[in-house]
Amino acid sequence: MPKMLLIALYAFAGAAAAGLAGAGALRLIRRRSLTVSLAVVVAVAVTAMLAGTLAVAQAMFLSAHDLSVVTTVVAMAAVVSMATALLLGRWVVARSRELAVAARSFGDGGDFTAPDAPATAELAEVSRELAATSARLAESRMRERALESSRRELVAWISHDLRTPLAGLRAMSEALEDGVATDPQRYLRQIRTEVDHLNDMVGDLFELSRIHAGTLALSLSRMSLYDLVSDALAGADPLARRHGVRLVGDFVEPVPVEVDGKEMSRVLGNLLVNAIRRTPADGTVAVAAARSADGVVLSVSDGCGGIPEQDLPRVFDTGWRGSDARTPPAGAGLGLAIVQGIVEAHRGRATVRNISGGCRFEVTLPAATGT
Repeated sequence: MPKMLLIALYAFAGAAAAGLAGAGALRLIRRRSLTVSLAVVVAVAVTAMLAGTLAVAQAMFLSAHDLSVVTTVVAMAAVVSMATALLLGRWVVARSRELAVAARSFGDGGDFTAPDAPATAELAEVSRELAATSARLAESRMRERALESSRRELVAWISHDLRTPLAGLRAMSEALEDGVATDPQRYLRQIRTEVDHLNDMVGDLFELSRIHAGTLALSLSRMSLYDLVSDALAGADPLARRHGVRLVGDFVEPVPVEVDGKEMSRVLGNLLVNAIRRTPADGTVAVAAARSADGVVLSVSDGCGGIPEQDLPRVFDTGWRGSDARTPPAGAGLGLAIVQGIVEAHRGRATVRNISGGCRFEVTLPAATGT
C-alpha cells in the first residue's frame, strides 16, 4: 500500500475518533448557550487535527522533532481559534438577548422595535419577521377593539329598539284586556305591525349571527341581474310611495350572474329600504347594473345629502345608523352589515361613496362563467 495512503488512513482514523466524541458532546450540550457550542466545535476541529497527527506519529511516519513542532503549531492555533469562537459566541448571544427583550414588548401589547446594534443575517431576518408580526397584531387588536365597541353599541341599540315596541304592545294588550280600547281593531292592527317589526329584527339578528359564524349556506344558480333588480324594485315600490320617493331602474343591463337568489334579493331589498328611508320626499333612488373590469357592478344611489367623510369607513359596521346630523331611521342598524356579509360570501365586495346630493352604494360580484 502506498505510504501517502497509509498516512491518510491513520490521520482519518484519529480525526474520526475526535469527531465522534465531539458529536456526542454537542448532543449533550444542545440546550446550552451558543458560545459553548462554538467552543466545542473549535475544540473538535483542533482535537481532530491533533489526533490525526498523533496517529500518524505512532505509525512511525513522523520523528519526535517533527511531532513536537506540529503539536506546538496546533496548540497555538487552538488558542487563537478558541478565543475567536468565544468572542463570536458572546457577540451572537448578546444580539439574541437584545432581540428577545425587544420581542417581549409587543408580546405585552406594545409595538416591536428592532435593536439598533448590527446582527447576523439570520437575526436580522428574525427581526423583520417580528416587526411584520407586530404590525399584524396591532391591526388585529384595533379590529378587535372596533368589533367590541360595535357589539356594545349594538346591544344598547337593540335594547332600546326592543323596549319601545314591547312597551307599546304591553299597553295595547292591557287596554284590550281591560276593555277600555275605543277601537279594538286599530289596536289589533297596531299590535300586528309591532310584532312584524320585532320579527324582522329577530330575523336580521339571526342572519347576522349566521354570517359571523360562517354558516351562511349559499345555493348558487345562474340568473339575470335584470330580473333580480326588477323584483327588488317591485317589492320596494309600496315603501317608496309612502315616502314620496321615486324609484328609477333604467340603467340595468341583463347581465347573468351566479348567486343565491334569495340572499341577493335580501341585499337589494336592504339597500333600497336604506336608500328610501334616507331620501327626502320628492327625491329619487336610482338602481343601475353593468359589467366592469372586476365583474358586475350593481349600484343604488340615493338623495340622503351625503355621509360625513369620517363616517364612511363605519357604514357597514354592525349597529351603525348614521351620525347625529342624519336622523337614524327605524331598525337596529343591521341591514348594511348583512349586505356586506352576504356580498362577501359571494366573493364580492360592498362599498359606498358620496355623490352629488347623496351617496352611492356599490356591490361588485364576480361575472358568471361562460359570459
